[in-house]
Amino acid sequence: MAVVRPEPELDRELADLPPELRWREWMLRIEAVLFASATPVPRQDLARVVGQDASVDLLIGDLAADLEGRAFELAQVADGWVLRSRTAFAPAIRAAADLDDQLLDLSEFDIAVLAAIAYYQPATCDMLKDIFGKEISRDLIGRLHARGLIGTGPRSPSRGAPFTFVTTEHFLLAFGLESLRDLPDREELQDAGLTQG
Repeated sequence: MAVVRPEPELDRELADLPPELRWREWMLRIEAVLFASATPVPRQDLARVVGQDASVDLLIGDLAADLEGRAFELAQVADGWVLRSRTAFAPAIRAAADLDDQLLDLSEFDIAVLAAIAYYQPATCDMLKDIFGKEISRDLIGRLHARGLIGTGPRSPSRGAPFTFVTTEHFLLAFGLESLRDLPDREELQDAGLTQG
């Protein structure tokens, strides 16, 4: 019979270490937590692995500086932080892993509908129909939902209380955005010829 030993309690304060080693250990703990997580880690979760007097924001800043020149970076997404590969290495990663990126198999129209939802959320099917001049299929909405790029928002206050669609935290991750405020201005897209007037 195997003996299960209790895990020792985490020493957050590290009072026995000199200040510079204590700081480095806290940075490494934050890096380890971010590395192990597939989703953005909020500040309060990171604060659980460092001492009371440690500033998570300063530790994050030092960790980001420490990662300069590396193949991955620290990014703020939604209300947390993630470690992610730098975009310059995306072709190498896809080639090595033969990845079927969830965005690559979306059509231009799928991405246009996703962009409309991002800019006009919470968006109803009728709103999308008005924007594109045609019905938006349930299959298209299903593809975006299956990839976790959109979710169901609040019911619209309009007649019949139709469902609305909103983008998700996964949408922010997929496009490397911290928040929806980081979306390009519609006027900038128009000026660049990426949208029609």
